[in-house]
Amino acid sequence: MFQGTGSDVGKSVLCAGVIRALRKRGYRVLPFKPQNMSNNAAVTAEGGEIGRAQALQARAAGAAPSVHMNPVLLKPQGDRTSQIVVQGRIYGRGDARGYLDLKAELWPFVVDSFSRLKQEADFVIVEGAGSPAEVNLRANDIANMGFASRSDVPVILVGDIDRGGVIASLVGTAALLEPDERRLIAGYVINKFRGDASLFDDGLKIITRHTGWRSFGILPHLPEVSHLPAEDALSLDRAAGQDGKIVVAVPRLQHIANFDDFDPLRQQPEVRLVFVQPGRPLPPDAALVILPGSKATIADLKFFRAQGWDIDLLAHLRRGGHVLGICGGYQMLGRGIADPGGIEGEPEFVQGLGLLEVETVLTGDKSLVEVDGFERFTGEPIRGYEMHVGATNGPDTTRPLLRLAGRHDGAVSADGRVAGCYLHGLFAGDSFRQAYLELISGEKIAVRNHDAEVEQALDGLASAIETHLDMDALIASAR
Repeated sequence: MFQGTGSDVGKSVLCAGVIRALRKRGYRVLPFKPQNMSNNAAVTAEGGEIGRAQALQARAAGAAPSVHMNPVLLKPQGDRTSQIVVQGRIYGRGDARGYLDLKAELWPFVVDSFSRLKQEADFVIVEGAGSPAEVNLRANDIANMGFASRSDVPVILVGDIDRGGVIASLVGTAALLEPDERRLIAGYVINKFRGDASLFDDGLKIITRHTGWRSFGILPHLPEVSHLPAEDALSLDRAAGQDGKIVVAVPRLQHIANFDDFDPLRQQPEVRLVFVQPGRPLPPDAALVILPGSKATIADLKFFRAQGWDIDLLAHLRRGGHVLGICGGYQMLGRGIADPGGIEGEPEFVQGLGLLEVETVLTGDKSLVEVDGFERFTGEPIRGYEMHVGATNGPDTTRPLLRLAGRHDGAVSADGRVAGCYLHGLFAGDSFRQAYLELISGEKIAVRNHDAEVEQALDGLASAIETHLDMDALIASAR
């Protein structure tokens, strides 16, 4: 089990790399994360949902994503609550305090999923959540040391030296753990080192002297990691795309979801992908503005207006720009969103942006399905997944954007410059991405193989792990 000294220290990517390295050694490997909190989710073959990081780790393992790889998924919503997804299905909704009381109830599901994976693999690589030093959350813990202790799983701690304070983070974590928890620590990994790693030799000695733990090595900062989908929306605050001529702007909504939709655009050299931060205007030179998915569509629609982005969007269209809405962003583009059953909070109706002649009604039924088809205006094939509540109807749906497995999806305005659909993963299709960018910009776009770039990044990560970490010692520590 890999646990971190904090969030965003690189646990997810490190686990994916270790999984790919073990797979290359000929082992059957599967990922597992008992509890995750993320609005970046993936659809599984069973028609459930798990954290996007576990879907990437499943890819690293050469395995189909399963709900058992992430049995508890918390999806933050707009009213300080989270939707609780258990083994792929909605289990309920609660605030942070209510969830603390619920964790004991969820333990049997975690045990069941972990037991299933152990029967199918030589190795199960477990990822923690947050930090084991959050001792105020220790009661009924299923995410970190609570899981490791009850399952007798050895733990490797991961510290991020790039953010600073890595010695204090590791030594401080040791100081806060109970003796029986410290017994489970097999050692630690220093992640994201820049420069000459030998300069940290004394740092390793200090950490080991204060903790008694061994070092499994120092992993350098790896540029290829940028080709892999990020799980934490905090990464969007630091995100920068290529310095290309085609500006694509994505408003950074408070509850942005499934933002890996934009990874293929970030890797396209002709594109400059801009995540517009709150309080900043939409860039006037944008060729395309994409309204992204949201876990709290009504709250994010209100947030969108509060930033003045609705006014910017009208100006963008007057300049001849294009607008695309994906999932929640598609719902926002319509005339209104009704939530009569209080799916996202209190029952209400809100006016939409009015750029598409459609209306949405949120319902309790959730669509979770992988689909393929083609985009009707470029004629190019597309493949992705739907993950949404609600149904959207109206006159503009007679001009659908997509044709999917015998049905239509989405809507397009009469002038063709505003469009929306429910499909996530739209831009992962290489030929569609090329044709669509050429259509809206008039620029020539080079074909890139996004899937191949992700595979190369995973292979490069595995190679770096074999080079810089003591994989034989890591394997020996497992049980």
